[in-house]
Amino acid sequence: MIFASIAEGESRLFDLSGGEDNHRTVRAFKGLGVKIRSEGNVLLVDGNGWEGLCPPGNPIDCGNSGTTMRLVAGVLAGRPFVSTLDGDASLRQRPMQRVIEPLSQMGAEILSQNGKGAAPLEIRGRQLQGIHYVSPVASAQVKSAILLAGLQAEGVTVVEEPQRSRDHTEIMARAFGARVRVEGRSVSVKGRQRLWKREVKIPGDLSSAAFFMVAAASIPGSDLVIRGVGCNPSRSGVIDVLRQMGASIELINHREESGEVVVDLHVLGGKLKGVDVGVEMVARTIDEYPVLSVAAALADGVSTFSGVRELRYKESDRIYTMTRELRKLGVEVEEEEDSMRIVGKGRLQGARVKSYGDHRVAMALACAGLYSAGGVEIEDSGCADVSFPGFFDLLESLC
Repeated sequence: MIFASIAEGESRLFDLSGGEDNHRTVRAFKGLGVKIRSEGNVLLVDGNGWEGLCPPGNPIDCGNSGTTMRLVAGVLAGRPFVSTLDGDASLRQRPMQRVIEPLSQMGAEILSQNGKGAAPLEIRGRQLQGIHYVSPVASAQVKSAILLAGLQAEGVTVVEEPQRSRDHTEIMARAFGARVRVEGRSVSVKGRQRLWKREVKIPGDLSSAAFFMVAAASIPGSDLVIRGVGCNPSRSGVIDVLRQMGASIELINHREESGEVVVDLHVLGGKLKGVDVGVEMVARTIDEYPVLSVAAALADGVSTFSGVRELRYKESDRIYTMTRELRKLGVEVEEEEDSMRIVGKGRLQGARVKSYGDHRVAMALACAGLYSAGGVEIEDSGCADVSFPGFFDLLESLC
C-alpha cells in the first residue's frame, strides 16, 4: 500500500487483508492526497510519486498499527511539510525513539509531543541526507522506515542490524523498481529513486496462518491445509519451531508472487514436545510467540523462549500477558525480563481470560480454549479485527 502510494501510475493490489491496520494505512494515504478506490478484491492506488503527497488536513490516526506509524514516518521525513502521526492509547505507549533517532540524523525534525519518545509525533519533513545506521535492534519496522527515507535522500543510506530482520520491504521495493543492495546484515539504497506502478498479488499472512497451524498441530487427528500462504524465509521461524516440537507440517505447491515465496501448508495433528528456542530465532518468529507459548503449554515437557525482550514492546507486554493468562489455565510459567519457561500441561483448565486489547493474544488464547476443559471466555476479543477480521467465525467453521 505504501509503495503503491509513492510510485507513479495506478497500481493494482489483489487480496489486501481487511484488517484494521491496513485500513489505517489506506486512510493515511488518502489523507495525504492519494486517490484510492476498491473494485471487488482489487485496490486501485493512483500514485503520483513522492511529489504527489500533500500536507494532511488533520493528524493521521494510525490506530493500533505500529507498522503504519513507523513506516509512514519514514515517508514523511522527506516531504516538505508538517504532519502529525497519532494512535490509540496502546500505540502511544510503544517506543518511537528507535525511528526518531535515525530519521533525525538524516535531517528530519521530529518532535515527540509527550517528550518521551512516543506518539503523537510531529514531523517536519526536510531534504534528507543518507546515513550509515547501525541499529541496536533487529527490527523490520525500523529498517523499513530508514529505507523509505533513504529512497528520497541525497547519497546512499545503509542500515546494519545485529540480525537480519524480515525483508518484505526490500522485496517490495525491488518489485516497484527500486535498486536495493543486500550484503549480510546490511541493506543499502541510493537516494532520489523513483518508483513505478505495478500489479501485486498479496499472499496469505503466515502470522495469521500460525494460529491455525498451532491449533491443528496440537490436536491429534487434525488434518488441515492452508492455501496460498507467504513463506518468506526471513519470517518462517514458526514453521521451524513447530517442526522441532514434532509437528507434521508439509510445504506443498511452491510458487512465487511479487518476489515472495508462496506455499500451501499441510498440517497433521499429533503430540508435541517441549523445545528450547534461542535468541537466533527472534527476528524470524517475533509475532508468533504468543501462539507458540500456547503450543508449549500443550506439549510434553518444558519449553524455553530466550532473548525475547522485544515482546515487551508490542501491542501489549506479551511476556507479561501470556504468562498471566496461561497461569489462569493451570499452566506453570516462569517469566524473566527477556525469557519465558513453560511447563507443558496437555489438557488445560477453562477460565475467563483477558486479551489486553492485543489481537495476537486474543487469537492465541482462542487456540488454547480448544484444548481446555469448558473452554475460555476472552475479554475484548474484538481486537482480533486489527489483523484478522472473521477469525472466530473461521475457527468455529474448522472445529
